[in-house]
Amino acid sequence: MRTGSEPTTARSALRARFWLSVWGLVWTLLGTAAFALAGRPGWALACGVLWLVITADLVVILRHIRQGPHYQPGPDIPPYRPPENPHR
Repeated sequence: MRTGSEPTTARSALRARFWLSVWGLVWTLLGTAAFALAGRPGWALACGVLWLVITADLVVILRHIRQGPHYQPGPDIPPYRPPENPHR
């Protein structure tokens, strides 16, 4: 059940996800290069695939950051009504 204070007290973890993705991006790029130079194509491929996943996640995170808080209602929106029969 909502208390009504969520729009004003909610915090997003997008900045933390952004920096963790950047950290992962750096490590997967270094890992891909290191394993490729060491002659380990399987590990290099695994790091390369992980690099693609992290890049896609980073694109989604940046898109959400640029969209801003449009998905959160303002303080003038009343809280949801409690369910009629909560014990079902």
